[in-house]
Amino acid sequence: MQIKSGSRLLVAAALGAALVAPASAQTIKIGFHAPLTGFAAADGKSALNGAELAVEEINAAGGINGRKIELVVVDDQAKADQAVPIANKYIGEGLKIVVSGSYSGPTRAAAGVFQKAQIPYISSYAIHPDITRAGNYVFRTSFMGEVQGRAAAKFIGDIMKKKNVTLITLNNDFGQSLSAGFKEAAPKFGVKVISEYTYAMGDRQFGSIVASVKRDNPDMLYVSGYFFNGGPLVAQLRAGGIKTPILGTEGFDTHNFIKIAGPAAEGVMITTSLDRDSKSPAMRKFIDDYEKKFNTPADMVAASTNTAINVAAAAIAKAGSDDPAKIRDAIAGTKDFQVSTGKISFNDLGEIYKAAQVQVIKDGKFHHQATIDDPQLLAPPMK
Repeated sequence: MQIKSGSRLLVAAALGAALVAPASAQTIKIGFHAPLTGFAAADGKSALNGAELAVEEINAAGGINGRKIELVVVDDQAKADQAVPIANKYIGEGLKIVVSGSYSGPTRAAAGVFQKAQIPYISSYAIHPDITRAGNYVFRTSFMGEVQGRAAAKFIGDIMKKKNVTLITLNNDFGQSLSAGFKEAAPKFGVKVISEYTYAMGDRQFGSIVASVKRDNPDMLYVSGYFFNGGPLVAQLRAGGIKTPILGTEGFDTHNFIKIAGPAAEGVMITTSLDRDSKSPAMRKFIDDYEKKFNTPADMVAASTNTAINVAAAAIAKAGSDDPAKIRDAIAGTKDFQVSTGKISFNDLGEIYKAAQVQVIKDGKFHHQATIDDPQLLAPPMK
């Protein structure tokens, strides 16, 4: 377990009417773990940036109930075996709420620990369905994988009017859940999965998949993965002469994907939760403030962690105390909260409903392509 140098970053925000505390009052500590080293370090940096921006703007506005937030940051290296020691560290230090800025492995492992200790825990963007099923102290502010997969099926069938689809699926929790959701919804929109090929997290050479896709000659490709494997995969598909439209996933939602894929990124579409062309004041402010502060475009990971920190801060303000049970109840009662990833409300499982965004890469940047807003199709599970 590695603790990031200078990890105790002061951040916070005034959120609504609150009890006034003396200026000298103790800070409110929020735990935050993310992969700051290792294969997922770029996502970890985006996650931390998003969290820092939320904290900075909250504190600049006066803090929570007159108190500043102190973000206690730990590097989990995106490893599940780091998560339990990290969770126990936070519990031992007396933290009352923790946010995950990490992948499904560590988030899922930590969720049960925080549930047993009855400490509120918010997953920013990890997608495994069992995370919130750990119990009523665990919440998620992003799509589940199955939900995003269903949105992809509707987009391909209803909007793109494509029927024969090949899936290229990352063989982990992320890819499998996206595939499951897609295959569940595809028949409803006249979409036929003609083949599915899987690959491992460490794969960077995709010659056999390219050859198989050429033989399939599908109408469209639905490709899951992260920017570091999706970039080479898309580049090799295009280099192999495959011109079929590609729909990727939120794992491609970073400028790093565009840099790695190069010219092959042009025209690639993705399902995600961040609309770069949004007119929503909260989303627009986040996008503009993020680029101004970090001199790089915002991405889904940054937006999702920014959302989770704002949800945590709003709940602490509403609770009016550091009592974890009251904070949990305040999170559970969150309704129609406008944040950087849209308007969110939690259901009884700690999941949220929100519209799915489809972005397309044009001239090296993400832009709005479509919005999938179907409350029945995209409804998260209740139990």
